[in-house]
Amino acid sequence: MANRHLARSVVLQTLFEWDTTHASEKDTQTILARNIAEFGGGDADQPFIDNLLSGVLAKRSDIDLVIEKAAPEWPLERIAPIDRNILRLGLYELLFADRAQVPAKVAINEAIELAKTFGGDSSGRFINGVLGAVYKELGEPGKDEQGIKKTKREDLPVEKMGGAIVYATHNGQYYLALVHDVFGHWTLSKGHIEEDMTLEVGIARVIKEELGLTATIGTKVGENEYVASHPERGRVRKHVWFFLASSSFEPIVLKKSGGLDDAKWFRLQDIIDLNFYDDMLPIVTVAVQKLLDAYA
Repeated sequence: MANRHLARSVVLQTLFEWDTTHASEKDTQTILARNIAEFGGGDADQPFIDNLLSGVLAKRSDIDLVIEKAAPEWPLERIAPIDRNILRLGLYELLFADRAQVPAKVAINEAIELAKTFGGDSSGRFINGVLGAVYKELGEPGKDEQGIKKTKREDLPVEKMGGAIVYATHNGQYYLALVHDVFGHWTLSKGHIEEDMTLEVGIARVIKEELGLTATIGTKVGENEYVASHPERGRVRKHVWFFLASSSFEPIVLKKSGGLDDAKWFRLQDIIDLNFYDDMLPIVTVAVQKLLDAYA
């Protein structure tokens, strides 16, 4: 077994014990020493192990927010402990490790191998889906290298979602309510819509739950689609319908979940320099133009 793969296995077992026994971070050193003695043998790469464990623990809060963003239907406590800690380890290497030492696809493939060894029947697929979604958000670094196995988009099941460009008027100006995610982008409020629910009713519920705002749903301004992961169903296509939605200019109460870390009202002229996702820009542009046409 390669030294670093063995090292990751030792760190994973340490994280798993720390997590499931609710041990303190200080106790992880004792747990780690025992696991190295039991599983590491003479092949353990001690400096790599120490840096990996300390790095995961130091960045755990940030990593957990990324997990919530990449797998929003699965709160951390509902993810199997072994899968949860494989994700923490894999995401630390994917997001924070030196890419010259650990290329993105190596981080993903190593995490998948850990899932196959230590996880359940669906663990490998789940880990692949979540890390693959984050990898896509990062711009697919090293995508020309041999790496992640891809499934054709058209073969994936579709999930119905709705979102909105929430606007309000205040002091004679239009304001948009935008949310900020842990990947550093400003984006639009969106969420799952039950199959038996109309888009308008579902989107109003999403806005109320996510932003604490009561909104009236107006005209449709666009659609988009992206691939995400489900622990049991694997990768799914999330198709999102976006509508204009009017609200009173009230304080936003952000629901801290799903990888969102902020929400604010912005004047139309202030959104120009915000960091939007490429697939959000056309939808925001259409919405802004409709508001300006209505104001004229």
